[in-house]
Amino acid sequence: MDQLKWLGPSFIWMLSAAGSGELLFTPRIAAFYGYSLLWALLAAVILKWFINREVGRFTVCTGATILEGFKQLPGPKNWAVWLILVPQFAVAISTVAGMAGAAATALILVTGGTVQLWTVIIILVTAAIVFLGQYDVVEKFSSFVGIARTLAVVTAALFVFPHVRDLAAGLLPQIPQDVQYQEILPWLGFMLAGAAGMMWYSYWVDARGYGATALKQEQPLEMKQLDSEQQQRLQGWVQLMTFSNTLAVVGALLAALAFLILGGELLRPQGLVPQENQVAETLGNLLGDIWGPFGFWFMIAIVFITFCSTTLSVQDGFGRMFADGTQILLQGFGVGRGRWTNEKFLRKFYIAVLLAILPIAVYLLCGQPVGLLQTAGAIEAAHIPIVAGLTLFLNRRMLSRKLRPSGFTFWGTVLAGAFFAVFAVIYLLQLVGVLGSSGGS
Repeated sequence: MDQLKWLGPSFIWMLSAAGSGELLFTPRIAAFYGYSLLWALLAAVILKWFINREVGRFTVCTGATILEGFKQLPGPKNWAVWLILVPQFAVAISTVAGMAGAAATALILVTGGTVQLWTVIIILVTAAIVFLGQYDVVEKFSSFVGIARTLAVVTAALFVFPHVRDLAAGLLPQIPQDVQYQEILPWLGFMLAGAAGMMWYSYWVDARGYGATALKQEQPLEMKQLDSEQQQRLQGWVQLMTFSNTLAVVGALLAALAFLILGGELLRPQGLVPQENQVAETLGNLLGDIWGPFGFWFMIAIVFITFCSTTLSVQDGFGRMFADGTQILLQGFGVGRGRWTNEKFLRKFYIAVLLAILPIAVYLLCGQPVGLLQTAGAIEAAHIPIVAGLTLFLNRRMLSRKLRPSGFTFWGTVLAGAFFAVFAVIYLLQLVGVLGSSGGS
């Protein structure tokens, strides 16, 4: 039982994806395309298991965060850190604005008021919680809600479970007619976790003291300095990290499959699609059509709490990542110790400015939670192959032979990067008009 506390980073990682990949986009995809993309859902979840495990492996074995590893890569100083951070600024702002806006669509059904007003309030409150260091307290409550959500939607999905033949047909790789990749790519990007979420896993592993992270290394450990016994202990930590990572993947997969079934059986026949300011009201039908008013309002509560808890985890994760990245970049420019290289100050600065003020401004200008999350999800999906490739190269280059990924894991991670790269390229080709929206089925 003592080891249960070490499952925390993977559980937080799973919760960080719940608001977008599972709760919002999966029912949308089912409403549009039924079960025809079930194969893509399974592939995305399984392949992300490989990438996330490699990110965790680096931090467990070296005691350093993944960005601290990227700065060690050969080439121009900190080129990989720049490549990671710059696109993620847009992702951070869009994700916080979109998540809070989606949460507000649930709140107005209970309290009235406007989505814009409640979105601003939600962003300010969640940012204050993270800013004041109270995220761990909320995290425990969110964990129980996450378990309740998964149990509720899985149970509901069993009530309306489709014919096995319909699900089996979705296992055959196919692209629906008139497919819109601006719907598919964000869904795949956010499913389980996006590129940023995978890197946050490194910070949550570091915060919990997994393996070599307990040493609080400012630089990755030199593998040549580790004796056989130390490497064996680190292998044990990698196995524990793998176990917790696998549990998170299984839990997220169950929830995603349940949402796909509910969307396919309840939303698609009625022509309902979760969109913009009707997100919560439409999602309420997932349980309302089965359990009546109680189910509807229970789902509204789930929608509100899930989007809020995801907003919190996004603000916490991005705050850690940008603070770490800024320290690395400023040190590369020769900036000495001071306020702008202090991690705590930088985290609070980014939480206040990048993860509160700017998302509020963007939402008030755009006001479309689904559109904002689609933008963020597309960038995340396109960024995944980069994170996968850099992390795999880093582990092969820096870790000892005993701690490196096996051949199976190596090629699984390569396949994962290629899978998301293909969808990203097709999306870009459709976006610029080279490809039409029709696909073969």
